[in-house]
Amino acid sequence: MIVLDYKDRRPIYEQVAERLQELMLLGILEQDEKLPSVRGLAVELSINPNTIQRAYMELERQGYIYSVKGKGSFVADVSAAREARLGELKAELGDLAARAVQLGVGPEDFLKMAGDAYGKAGEKT
Repeated sequence: MIVLDYKDRRPIYEQVAERLQELMLLGILEQDEKLPSVRGLAVELSINPNTIQRAYMELERQGYIYSVKGKGSFVADVSAAREARLGELKAELGDLAARAVQLGVGPEDFLKMAGDAYGKAGEKT
Protein backbone atom coordinates (compact mmCIF):
# COMPACT_ATOMS: atom_id res chain seq x y z
CA MET A 1 0.00 0.00 0.00
CA ILE A 2 2.61 2.58 1.07
CA VAL A 3 6.27 2.26 0.19
CA LEU A 4 8.73 4.66 1.81
CA ASP A 5 11.96 5.79 0.18
CA TYR A 6 14.53 6.46 2.87
CA LYS A 7 16.87 7.99 0.26
CA ASP A 8 14.26 10.63 -0.56
CA ARG A 9 15.12 14.03 0.91
CA ARG A 10 11.50 14.72 1.81
CA PRO A 11 10.36 13.97 5.35
CA ILE A 12 8.67 10.60 5.88
CA TYR A 13 5.36 12.23 6.87
CA GLU A 14 5.25 14.02 3.48
CA GLN A 15 5.85 10.72 1.67
CA VAL A 16 3.06 9.04 3.65
CA ALA A 17 0.66 11.94 3.02
CA GLU A 18 1.51 12.03 -0.69
CA ARG A 19 1.01 8.29 -1.14
CA LEU A 20 -2.34 8.41 0.69
CA GLN A 21 -3.39 11.34 -1.54
CA GLU A 22 -2.52 9.27 -4.62
CA LEU A 23 -4.57 6.34 -3.33
CA MET A 24 -7.54 8.67 -2.72
CA LEU A 25 -7.29 10.39 -6.11
CA LEU A 26 -7.07 7.02 -7.87
CA GLY A 27 -10.20 5.86 -6.03
CA ILE A 28 -8.41 3.02 -4.25
CA LEU A 29 -9.33 4.70 -0.97
CA GLU A 30 -12.95 5.71 -1.45
CA GLN A 31 -14.96 8.54 0.07
CA ASP A 32 -15.94 7.92 3.71
CA GLU A 33 -13.64 4.88 3.93
CA LYS A 34 -11.94 4.55 7.30
CA LEU A 35 -8.18 4.99 7.23
CA PRO A 36 -5.92 2.71 9.27
CA SER A 37 -5.40 3.85 12.85
CA VAL A 38 -2.31 5.93 13.53
CA ARG A 39 -0.78 3.15 15.59
CA GLY A 40 -1.75 0.44 13.12
CA LEU A 41 -0.20 2.22 10.15
CA ALA A 42 2.88 3.13 12.18
CA VAL A 43 3.40 -0.55 13.05
CA GLU A 44 2.79 -1.60 9.44
CA LEU A 45 5.37 0.90 8.15
CA SER A 46 7.73 0.47 11.13
CA ILE A 47 7.82 4.19 11.86
CA ASN A 48 6.96 6.45 14.78
CA PRO A 49 3.20 7.04 15.33
CA ASN A 50 3.91 10.78 15.58
CA THR A 51 4.99 10.67 11.93
CA ILE A 52 1.65 9.16 10.89
CA GLN A 53 -0.22 11.64 13.09
CA ARG A 54 1.59 14.49 11.34
CA ALA A 55 0.74 13.05 7.91
CA TYR A 56 -2.93 12.71 8.90
CA MET A 57 -2.97 16.28 10.26
CA GLU A 58 -1.55 17.55 6.96
CA LEU A 59 -4.12 15.58 4.95
CA GLU A 60 -6.91 16.95 7.12
CA ARG A 61 -5.59 20.49 6.72
CA GLN A 62 -5.64 20.01 2.93
CA GLY A 63 -9.19 18.60 3.01
CA TYR A 64 -8.36 15.05 1.95
CA ILE A 65 -9.54 13.45 5.18
CA TYR A 66 -11.74 14.26 8.14
CA SER A 67 -11.67 12.99 11.70
CA VAL A 68 -14.51 11.77 13.87
CA LYS A 69 -13.68 11.89 17.54
CA GLY A 70 -13.46 8.40 18.97
CA LYS A 71 -13.95 6.78 15.55
CA GLY A 72 -10.83 7.67 13.53
CA SER A 73 -9.99 9.34 10.25
CA PHE A 74 -11.97 8.96 7.03
CA VAL A 75 -11.50 9.84 3.37
CA ALA A 76 -13.22 13.09 2.42
CA ASP A 77 -14.80 13.89 -0.95
CA VAL A 78 -11.70 14.41 -3.10
CA SER A 79 -13.53 15.10 -6.40
CA ALA A 80 -12.80 18.84 -6.16
CA ALA A 81 -9.11 18.17 -5.49
CA ARG A 82 -9.00 15.77 -8.43
CA GLU A 83 -10.62 18.34 -10.73
CA ALA A 84 -8.16 21.00 -9.54
CA ARG A 85 -5.22 18.69 -10.28
CA LEU A 86 -6.64 17.90 -13.73
CA GLY A 87 -6.92 21.64 -14.37
CA GLU A 88 -3.27 22.10 -13.40
CA LEU A 89 -2.32 19.22 -15.69
CA LYS A 90 -4.20 20.77 -18.62
CA ALA A 91 -2.45 24.10 -18.03
CA GLU A 92 0.95 22.39 -17.93
CA LEU A 93 0.13 20.52 -21.14
CA GLY A 94 -0.82 23.83 -22.74
CA ASP A 95 2.54 25.29 -21.73
CA LEU A 96 4.36 22.24 -23.10
CA ALA A 97 2.42 22.43 -26.37
CA ALA A 98 3.33 26.11 -26.72
CA ARG A 99 7.01 25.26 -26.15
CA ALA A 100 6.77 22.49 -28.74
CA VAL A 101 5.32 24.93 -31.29
CA GLN A 102 8.17 27.37 -30.56
CA LEU A 103 10.67 24.59 -31.23
CA GLY A 104 8.95 23.60 -34.45
CA VAL A 105 7.73 20.24 -33.16
CA GLY A 106 4.72 19.02 -35.13
CA PRO A 107 1.54 17.72 -33.51
CA GLU A 108 2.27 14.08 -34.39
CA ASP A 109 5.77 14.27 -32.89
CA PHE A 110 4.42 16.05 -29.82
CA LEU A 111 1.78 13.35 -29.30
CA LYS A 112 4.39 10.62 -29.76
CA MET A 113 6.68 12.25 -27.18
CA ALA A 114 3.74 12.61 -24.78
CA GLY A 115 2.77 8.97 -25.30
CA ASP A 116 6.35 7.81 -24.71
CA ALA A 117 6.60 9.89 -21.53
CA TYR A 118 3.27 8.53 -20.32
CA GLY A 119 4.42 4.97 -20.93
CA LYS A 120 7.63 5.53 -18.99
CA ALA A 121 5.71 7.11 -16.10
CA GLY A 122 3.36 4.11 -16.03
CA GLU A 123 6.33 1.75 -15.74
CA LYS A 124 7.53 3.55 -12.58
CA THR A 125 4.30 2.99 -10.66
